Amino acid sequence: MMKDPVTIPTGITYDRESIERWLFTNKNKNCPVTKQVLSNPDLTPNHTLRRVIQSWCTLNASNGIERVPTPKPAVNKSQITKLLSNAKASPQMQMKCLKRLRSIASASETNKRCIESSGGVDFLASLVKNNNSSTTSLEACDQDGFEFTKPSDEALSILFSLQLSESALKSLTMKNGEFIDSLLNALRVGCDESRAFAVLLLNSILEVEEPAQLVALKPEFFVELVQILHDQISPKASKAALQLLINVGPWGRNKLKAAEAGAVKVLVDLLLDSSEKRACEMILTALDQLCQCADGRAELLKHGAGLAVVSKKILRVSKVGSERAVRILLSISKYSASPSVVQEMLQLGVVSKLCLVLQVDSGSKAKEKAREILKLHARAWKNCSCITMGLLSSYPS
Repeated sequence: MMKDPVTIPTGITYDRESIERWLFTNKNKNCPVTKQVLSNPDLTPNHTLRRVIQSWCTLNASNGIERVPTPKPAVNKSQITKLLSNAKASPQMQMKCLKRLRSIASASETNKRCIESSGGVDFLASLVKNNNSSTTSLEACDQDGFEFTKPSDEALSILFSLQLSESALKSLTMKNGEFIDSLLNALRVGCDESRAFAVLLLNSILEVEEPAQLVALKPEFFVELVQILHDQISPKASKAALQLLINVGPWGRNKLKAAEAGAVKVLVDLLLDSSEKRACEMILTALDQLCQCADGRAELLKHGAGLAVVSKKILRVSKVGSERAVRILLSISKYSASPSVVQEMLQLGVVSKLCLVLQVDSGSKAKEKAREILKLHARAWKNCSCITMGLLSSYPS
């Protein structure tokens, strides 16, 4: 039953929570019924239908039906503009205004879009950008656990909670110049909560950035990203950092920058401790990218458990995980296979694992790459009978 019916420009009425989730959370741009593209997804309250629903609830109260409460009206631009003006005019009022802004944003998706279209994003970004202090403080709070006491930290949390549209994310970096550097500063000196918000916001921003911006990422970006992975401040922050590594890896010299920042060692350590499927897949994908450069391969081989943990994950995670692990071993085999490395792979049972890949349902890509590795080192592993068995079993009789 609808609690807050709203009508969109196509004339169709939906429950506010459902249509907001469809349009803003799931990023759909069309009407669910008519499929018409919505260039301006304004949500107009359908007061007539709401009153009909409330009347029906009242008439059926004897059957245990509770009356749908009248929803709070959404904020308008003038209210947001006034709130921002108060925050800019009086530093003493700034935190109070920010907390009010956070409360407004949490009420509904419509309120978030209103803040976005009323200049709220630029104001919040300016607070994050202009605060370069090396300390961050938190104070105890009975209801929320912790409450930010620095405007920049509060602003960062609100910016993330707004779930900004693609256009707003692009505008954020265009209008605010060194905003990414400001987020890196938050990663470096912020509390764990602010660091988590910063990496999550970075992930959203760089997903919509142009390739030129991804190529130009500074080495400091990767240093801070690796530190987030090392510190494991939260599962969401760690997955956002992994996704960032994967997304920016293919551009320019980013693989080398990440390897020089110590990404390989941290990723191998995480893989040793991780058993969750999605996390393992992401770690292996990031390692696969890094092993496409010489420094990445060298760092993997330098780690005492590098080859061992990669081979161990084959057939233990998923088809995707197996393919990524075999791709890593193929990169090592093609470009970094010294006699000692080839011998180590034999001692670790890599040969048997690769032969098993050929015999089970591990995916065609994993099979193809496993076969290539076995052929590359067939002479070095000539005394291992499973190679012949594995290679023969991979061909139809």
